[in-house]
Amino acid sequence: MHLEGSLSPELLFRLSQKNNIPLPSPTVDPAFTSIQSLYTRYENFTSLDDFLHYYYIGFSVLLTESDFEELAWSYLSQAAREGNLRHAEVFFDPQAHLSRGVAVETMVSGWERASKRAETELGVSSLLVPCLLRHLEVSDSEGCFDGLVKGGFFEKDAGGLGRSRLAGIGLCSTEMGKAPGAWRGIFQRAKELGIRRTSHAGEEGPAGFVAAALDELEVERIDHGVHAADDGELMGRLARERVLLTVCPVSNVRLKGVERIEQVPVRVFIDEGVRFSLNSDDPAYFGAYLQEVYCRVQEAFGLSVGEWRDIARNGVEGSWCSEQRKGVILAEIERVVTEWEGREKERN
Repeated sequence: MHLEGSLSPELLFRLSQKNNIPLPSPTVDPAFTSIQSLYTRYENFTSLDDFLHYYYIGFSVLLTESDFEELAWSYLSQAAREGNLRHAEVFFDPQAHLSRGVAVETMVSGWERASKRAETELGVSSLLVPCLLRHLEVSDSEGCFDGLVKGGFFEKDAGGLGRSRLAGIGLCSTEMGKAPGAWRGIFQRAKELGIRRTSHAGEEGPAGFVAAALDELEVERIDHGVHAADDGELMGRLARERVLLTVCPVSNVRLKGVERIEQVPVRVFIDEGVRFSLNSDDPAYFGAYLQEVYCRVQEAFGLSVGEWRDIARNGVEGSWCSEQRKGVILAEIERVVTEWEGREKERN
């Protein structure tokens, strides 16, 4: 889930007015005529790059700590309300904000205020993960990463929960022509510093990008990864090494990676023993928070309770939250599964 991907048209228009940030003129882009027209445009993305055009326009209205707090709270509260969210590991794109003069401290502090409120009021835990941007020069990623390290954002807190303000490092944005290996130096430094690592790979790029992210970036999990299904040898490796893929089926459909959810390799991953979780990616743009993603996958594949148990457990076990927190969520999953298995026995 990308934090900026939860920026609804309602919040976009409101923050635009609050911060006096002009949006594109409706005469130039009719999508900005109204909130409803923008929602309609979001239903008709033609590609990842088409989506990213609107995605980065949304960034322009985020300026203050309170803006980031409101954005984070809008996601955490809505996801908890609509999908019984228990834990979220949320990406954000610091480079796109730094280029506008917004400090990392502003972004992170706003997030932390919402995150702490969610823990207290909703019982939702969360972690924040910065993503480096592929469409920018590698040198820009290096500068961003250096700033995060020098700013102490990855340093463990000796007291309290003993965790860093940022949980790891990721890599996102358009894959085309952007092989993961170019970021090898940054990810090697992250590994040496004990920073956890993940990367978008195999969303629109080939299966080879997934292998490269594992071999050259030495990531611990793969975001999206659906094109891994095109390579049988890679699939065997993913299964053996128990690498988690964070699959986003609704996103794949909305960005024209596939025509229908049935074409996302959910069944292939299950049959081949490849671990994956299901995720919302950019819910305000794709019209589906996590519960809706689960429902659409069920409609497409008719999974069993046991298969859903595995998917839910995969997400927890592959997360970066504490072992204690994992135990709490896993226990709840088992209670729910036991209840549903009992219902199935009664029906049969």
